[in-house]
Amino acid sequence: MLASLCLFVLLVVSSSYGGHRQDTLADEELARDRQPSKWGSLWPLPQRVNTFDVSFKLAAASFQIFDGKASSAGPSCNLLQNAYRRYYKYIFGGIKTKWPSQDKWTDFPQLSGLQVLITDPDSECDLYPSVTSDESYELLVVQPFAILKAPKVWGALHGLETFSQLVYEDEFGAKSINWTEIVDFPRFAHRGLLLDSSRHFIPVKVILANLETMAMNKFNVFHWHIVDDPSFPYMSKTFPDLSQKGAYHPYTHVYTPSDVKMIIEFARLRGIRVIPEFDTPGHTQSWGKGQADLLTPCFAGSKPSGSFGPVNPIINSTYDFMSRLFQEVAGVFPDDYVHLGGDEVDFSCWKSNPDIQRFMEQHDFGKNYSKLESFYIQRLLDIVASTKKGYIIWQEVFDNGVKLKADTLIHVWKGTKQQYQNEMANVTASGYQTLLSTPWYLNRIAYGQDWRGHYTADPQDFQGTEAQKKLVIGGEACLWGEYVDATNLTPRLWPRASAVAERLWSAKNVTDVNDAYDRLSSHRCRMVERGIPAEPLFTSHCPHEYKGI
Repeated sequence: MLASLCLFVLLVVSSSYGGHRQDTLADEELARDRQPSKWGSLWPLPQRVNTFDVSFKLAAASFQIFDGKASSAGPSCNLLQNAYRRYYKYIFGGIKTKWPSQDKWTDFPQLSGLQVLITDPDSECDLYPSVTSDESYELLVVQPFAILKAPKVWGALHGLETFSQLVYEDEFGAKSINWTEIVDFPRFAHRGLLLDSSRHFIPVKVILANLETMAMNKFNVFHWHIVDDPSFPYMSKTFPDLSQKGAYHPYTHVYTPSDVKMIIEFARLRGIRVIPEFDTPGHTQSWGKGQADLLTPCFAGSKPSGSFGPVNPIINSTYDFMSRLFQEVAGVFPDDYVHLGGDEVDFSCWKSNPDIQRFMEQHDFGKNYSKLESFYIQRLLDIVASTKKGYIIWQEVFDNGVKLKADTLIHVWKGTKQQYQNEMANVTASGYQTLLSTPWYLNRIAYGQDWRGHYTADPQDFQGTEAQKKLVIGGEACLWGEYVDATNLTPRLWPRASAVAERLWSAKNVTDVNDAYDRLSSHRCRMVERGIPAEPLFTSHCPHEYKGI
């Protein structure tokens, strides 16, 4: 018996190891075949790049990033001035020192600076980015100084990141950059990243660090899934009991108004929109702890069971509460959109409640509880529309036939590849704009280089007309928080999210996985050098390894 058990264990272990080894062999083959990309370490790859075999040196003591005389955003534009200091530090380490024996570099052509020119009269320096923001830019690296031109400040921010990625150290350790011409703009207007701060609280400094990393990858939307069943960390001024009673801890695990304001401004300075999600009527167990009578009482037979289900959709106080809460949310979060969720509503509690059963009969809903959900959602959408906000909803709201405004944004997240492709076709055929997340759930991890699957998924890969394809405004990578907190969030996210970033920014025909592997490996090392604990793609080393906290 013991011998048989040992043989069984050996077979299981061998089988498991064999599967891992097979994956490893594939990764080894990819690494072995790695060829230096002609694009260097650019990530995401710009739309058009021309590089020439002429290099210039950059001297920390003399190099400057400065406003062009004709720029509509001058020294008073704090957004750009902050960005200039930030990228100077990324390029030189933040210290203006002379090179040792600097005279020996005088025979080499040098680049004296980077001139930034905002060409539109309204630079939007003091505004918030939006879904219609112009993020294009042009970059020319020639002597005596490089020129970065952009219609708005948002394109200039991306151009600064690209310029910093062009700088490299030559064989002598001198900062160098090649003569380069770039014309660049994003393929999609909405390039988002979802973080979940309910299932595990995410400290503010971790959120800020990942906003910084988002800017390095040209993401432009932080989808903040701020509350959910487990906890309600958003501190509401209108309803303070929501966090006082619904957060994991009312003082240590909440986002104060000043925290939220700081996060929104930090994101704005990096060209990133902050879209909050307050998901209802499901995913609201934490809400009920601080707001009496908001949730539906569940019944066991003819008696209350003591448990609660989704938001109670049949009482007026629910809509009075939602109206006041979303008036506050609209004032706190400046973006044009709020995400209203609407996914995964469990009807079992509604079905058990006799008051809801009578309501269903009175409204001729029969036994179709999707109609009750639609009744609630439609009233909620009217409430949010009254705040002058647009709304994003998960696909179930569309699937259940809720009457939606023409400008509603449908967020697709469910199903296999064939299923989500069909969903994208159906949503766009109905005339709605859409976002894709299904293939980019980064909380689903696998042994090996799963970034390749994220990289090869395309949000316009479905059967539809060109007009339908134009209704796809982008997508989002999602990192749900069941098994993620401050200890592992950042390395689990990066550089896997970077693969999604390139898919949403670069041209549709940028699909060479081997070329991407080389550039992404280098980009990952750049993030590590900048203090981001991005996990490795495979066996390798970085010139500047992560030094820890």
